[in-house]
Amino acid sequence: MGEKIRIYGTEMCPFCRKAREAYGEKAVFINVGGDPEKLAEMLAYSGGNRTVPVIVDGDKVTVGFLGDSSSQGNVPLFGGG
Repeated sequence: MGEKIRIYGTEMCPFCRKAREAYGEKAVFINVGGDPEKLAEMLAYSGGNRTVPVIVDGDKVTVGFLGDSSSQGNVPLFGGG
């Protein structure tokens, strides 16, 4: 199995919490609140967009998260940006 999905966000963000719940053990959460180095890392992935969460899955970067899952095979729904 490859590298874990990375979810960049803050502890206070409800959309970050939902993304963490939806991905579960498949993802690692990276808290950018109060960590300038991790924030810079997130901004590099998001093209400077400060909207959280930023979800990095291999080469795919998604900014934002709208819900737990779709009706199509439990695939997470995304939005924002």
